[in-house]
Amino acid sequence: MVRTKMIGASLYVPATHKDLRQIADGELLGDLRSLIFCTEDAIADSELGIALFNLSLVLQQMVARPGTERFIRVRNPEVMQRILDMPGSENLTGFVLPKITRHNFEAYFRQVRKSEHLLMPTLETAEVFDEAEMKRLRLCLEAPGVREHLLALRIGGNDLLALLGIRRPRNMTIYRTPLGAVISKLVTTFRPYGFVLTAPVFEHLDCPALLAQEVEEDLAHGLVGKTAIHPSQVPLIEHHYRVQRNDIEVAARIMDETSPAVFRMHGAMCEVATHRAWAQGIVEQARVFGTYHLGDEISAGSTVKIQ
Repeated sequence: MVRTKMIGASLYVPATHKDLRQIADGELLGDLRSLIFCTEDAIADSELGIALFNLSLVLQQMVARPGTERFIRVRNPEVMQRILDMPGSENLTGFVLPKITRHNFEAYFRQVRKSEHLLMPTLETAEVFDEAEMKRLRLCLEAPGVREHLLALRIGGNDLLALLGIRRPRNMTIYRTPLGAVISKLVTTFRPYGFVLTAPVFEHLDCPALLAQEVEEDLAHGLVGKTAIHPSQVPLIEHHYRVQRNDIEVAARIMDETSPAVFRMHGAMCEVATHRAWAQGIVEQARVFGTYHLGDEISAGSTVKIQ
C-alpha cells in the first residue's frame, strides 16, 4: 500500500554543490526532513560528470540520519543505474524520477524492484494535461509490486508551465494560473486510489507572504509536501503544516469510538463516517509537525544560500 505520511518540505540541492556531504549529514543546514540531490534540471549537461563524481564521494561517506530522508533526482534511467552501482547507494531513501509517463516508468522501476528504495515519480510532461492518460498511468502504478515502492507523486509545476509558454507570476499563487485546475484534477484522479501528491516549487524567494498563502492552498488540496529551492523556505513551509489545536481536538473526538455519529464542535458539524479519513490525517500531521494556536508567528528561517 502507498505510504500516506506527510512529507513536508523537501529541499532540492544541486548534486554539484561543494558542501553536498555536509548538507547530507546535517552539518551545514541542520536537521531537514527531506533532501533531494538533483542531477537533472539543476545540472547543465556539461556538469553531469562532476555531479556524479561528487555523489560517488558523498555516498561513500554519508552517515545514517534517522528522521531525514535522502533522495536523488536522477536525470534518466542510465544515470539511475550508475548511481545504484555506487558504493553507499543502499543508504539512500530512494529516487525522484523526472518526467514520468506510463511509457518510461518501467525503465526506472525494474532497477529497484528488488531493493528497499522508494520512488517519487514526477508528473511534468504534456500527458499531465490529458485526463485519460493520467488514468492509464494510474493503472501502471497500481501494477503488482509497484505500490510498496511509491512514496508520493510529485507535481512538476515549472515544467508544466513551460509547456504552456508561461511563467509563474509574482503576485498570485499557482492556483490562479492554468495549473490550478490541473492540480485539482490530479488530486481527484490519484488520491481516491491511495496515491498522495506533493506541490510544485515556489520560485520567488522574496515573496514569503505569497508562499505562505500557496502552502495553505496546497494543504487545502490535500497535498502532503512541497519542494523548497532555498533553506529559508523550509521553516515557512513546515510552519503551515502544523495543526491548529482546534483541529486536533476535533480529530480526536471523531476518532473516539464513543462519539455520536454526528455532533457539533467548535462551531462546525462533524460526521464520524465522512470525516474519519481527515481526522486520521490530522492526527498524523500533528504527530510529525506539531500544533499551534492561531496568531503564532512564523519563523524567518535560515538564510544559508544554496549555490
